[in-house]
Amino acid sequence: MTKKETDRGPTHDSSYKLLYSHVAMVGDLLQGFIPGAWVEELDLTTLEKCSGSYVSDDLRDRADDLIWRVRWNRDWLYVYLLLEFQSSIDRWMAVRVQTYLGLLYQDLIRTQQLSSTGRLPPVLPIVLYNGASPWNAACALDDLIEPAPPVLREYRPQQAYFLIDEQRVAEQGNLPQRNLSAALFRLEASRTPAEVLTILHALVEWLAAPEQTGLRRAFTIWFNRVFLPKRLAGVEFESMTDLHEVHDMLSNRVESWTEQWKREGLTEGRKEGRKEGLEQGLERGRQETRHLLARQACHRFGSAIATQTEPLLTAIADPRQLADLGDALLSCPDGTAWLRVLHQVRSPSTTGDEHP
Repeated sequence: MTKKETDRGPTHDSSYKLLYSHVAMVGDLLQGFIPGAWVEELDLTTLEKCSGSYVSDDLRDRADDLIWRVRWNRDWLYVYLLLEFQSSIDRWMAVRVQTYLGLLYQDLIRTQQLSSTGRLPPVLPIVLYNGASPWNAACALDDLIEPAPPVLREYRPQQAYFLIDEQRVAEQGNLPQRNLSAALFRLEASRTPAEVLTILHALVEWLAAPEQTGLRRAFTIWFNRVFLPKRLAGVEFESMTDLHEVHDMLSNRVESWTEQWKREGLTEGRKEGRKEGLEQGLERGRQETRHLLARQACHRFGSAIATQTEPLLTAIADPRQLADLGDALLSCPDGTAWLRVLHQVRSPSTTGDEHP
């Protein structure tokens, strides 16, 4: 898409484009967020990034977003990924999508990249939106056009796009597990340092293989240029070169980091504090972290362990202890070990009250 100088800044767009220039990110986006059993028919091992720059018939350069293609049965399916990080929602996004897909099809005709029957390949247009306000623009072009006489119905352009509103998707919960795109969405919507550290620890584990070095580096750049400057505004820190460094730095600064989030109004506790008092808002943030840990415990060790986990977490209020539990949850071999760790980190005033 044509870039605009906005308060989100070009750095945010370029960092996201770097992340979604990796096969694993696009594959997880398709598998985790596109509905329908037909997605299972895609051969994700064939995913490849295409050129994203086209010239329209009037010779004006148009800089489009990321374009991938993947084998779907005998032919290619093209995935057009628009990264939308403007401060205001574009009411006419459906028109832009139709324009960009027209340019894509012109290029495919010109280069003879047609289906096995000589027709144009199908395209899945995805708009990935990161804004604070819920997306309220029409997702279909037909909704932007005035009604017309029935005789004109067949001439109305039909174009829609699939919207992924990150903040709303993350807030609704039930995101896919061990999914890189879901981890990114959770980080963007995170409200507490403990939650961030839990997700970051998982990323370090998932991206440990040598072949994931490039994607690990892309996440590190995103933390350096986007996440940390936004969440730790005004705080000086050295640029890091690996996710391990990011994790270690944040773990060591969890207390000051929490205080920074309070001051900048970036935690849910601060937001809710205006209405119900700062402490009540902070407790809500801790409750959300406990809920995340209980849900992950259920995923790893089953519902019986999760049932025992919830009352034990209730007694833990220290953000650093909650962050440590996020790390421990990923390294415990079984539910018994996890419950033992929970008892060890509980507040002294409640130690011994309950037993697994």
